[in-house]
Amino acid sequence: MADPAEPSAELTLEPAPEADPASRRRRAAVAGVVAAAVALAVGELVAALLPASRSLVGVVGDAFIDGPGQYVAKPAIAVFGTNDKVALVVGTIVVCLGLGAVVGRASLDRPAIGPAAFCGFGALGAWAALADPLDSSWAAVGALAATVAGIATLWALLGVVRTGRAPVATTATIVDPADKEASRRAFLAWTGAAGTFAAVAALASRALRGPTAAQLARDDLVLPTTDGGIDLAATRSASLDVAGISPYITPNDDFYRIDTALVVPQVDPASWSLSVEGLVDDPFTLSFEELLAEPMVTEAVTLSCVSNAVGGRLVGNAVWQGVPLQRLLERAGVRADAQQVVGRSVDGFTVGFPIGAALDGRVALVAVGMNDEPLPVDHGFPARLVVAGLYGYVSATKWLSSIELTRWEDFDAYWIPRGWSKEAPIKTQSRIDVPSRRTIPAGEQAIAGVAWAPTRGIAKVEVQIDDAEWVEARLGDVVSDDTWRQWVVTWDATPGDHELRVRATDGDGVTQTDEREPPAPNGASGWHSRRVTVEA
Repeated sequence: MADPAEPSAELTLEPAPEADPASRRRRAAVAGVVAAAVALAVGELVAALLPASRSLVGVVGDAFIDGPGQYVAKPAIAVFGTNDKVALVVGTIVVCLGLGAVVGRASLDRPAIGPAAFCGFGALGAWAALADPLDSSWAAVGALAATVAGIATLWALLGVVRTGRAPVATTATIVDPADKEASRRAFLAWTGAAGTFAAVAALASRALRGPTAAQLARDDLVLPTTDGGIDLAATRSASLDVAGISPYITPNDDFYRIDTALVVPQVDPASWSLSVEGLVDDPFTLSFEELLAEPMVTEAVTLSCVSNAVGGRLVGNAVWQGVPLQRLLERAGVRADAQQVVGRSVDGFTVGFPIGAALDGRVALVAVGMNDEPLPVDHGFPARLVVAGLYGYVSATKWLSSIELTRWEDFDAYWIPRGWSKEAPIKTQSRIDVPSRRTIPAGEQAIAGVAWAPTRGIAKVEVQIDDAEWVEARLGDVVSDDTWRQWVVTWDATPGDHELRVRATDGDGVTQTDEREPPAPNGASGWHSRRVTVEA
């Protein structure tokens, strides 16, 4: 007969004391959060170990953005700008952890809820992976592994909450259910262990990924010589010598990135191809090598996102190298009923713009280079569309996979059913870059910035200080009317509070309106202004 003083295995079957049910519910919620973290980390780790597998979080996030998340994407761009992707990834993780807390708490009294919820989330992940245009079927395996890991972790941690003992019953881990402190220590120990595992797995998944085939191919690519166009070195003479002003050419690392891809597509040029199809006489397909063999030009073009607010930073100027779109369309033979050029990305994103923009002589390229380098992966490697004078959402397809000609009414691109205008010429805009500080010293100061109206050019920029007369700015040189233009005014700043305003007049003689309009549905308008305090 066992000694009554010795603990017996039967003690492990007794529930933990319920003197503090609120504490048990809190622990159950924490268990759900940790289980969700483990599931996410295991999904990412398995994806990193499998061949050519995309991040499970990225796959689900992309599916969300293309669906109900479209209503989150626009506010995210407005609030976070080029950091919108980080914000959406973090938001996705936070939502998953929050749902984990809800599931953990609900599963305390209804154990079937946990497995059912994780199976549901796993099925959603597998569906998103199998439906992904980038062929992420391997990510479905990660979804399965994440489901199993989440269920196992939740079951183990809730067992600690319910019984006050470790999930693995051994003599050393038996806890007297009446000992609340020992029960608390057991819970902390096991949640800490599970949380540490999740952190290590997440870090390991990042370390294991390494450079992709796209990144390696880009690093090895030497751009072909061009038939003509803009020399990047020649653009240096177009820059004004004003501290703090936006450079005439935006460095690749500083160029804004706005798109719908939560995780950047990694396209191996060895398997990539570009098709030209639709309302054409002779559709054809080019490999990347064949595209590089086409005669190329370099052109400086300013691109702007339609989400750019007045004075915003979602605009940049670069020298692009590529094949004129008009040449490719003429090779295919444009039919008389073709009215729209549709660009399709490998991730399913689409744009659409009038065919006249491809044939009216403006710069319209299938670009492979940016500022004397192969396109960065973030900006569309191996190829993208660049069309002067149109906002990016109707023209600038990154990770381009096909060009299709359609009738105007036969197809609406990605953003059109979501409330944005189908025609989107870039509006004349100007921005104050300098002074950048709220407080400046009295004396001679520069007021400077950039103005843009691609295809029309900038003819004049004017600055107003408080309610004084408008003063015409000195303009920097440009290499074409497709780029933004730097401007500067010298100001004898007097002590006090002042409001600075700027307006631009384009090459057609049209001065930008002072009427403020938000970015939706076809681009922001209004004068940019900045308040400064001048100290004596």
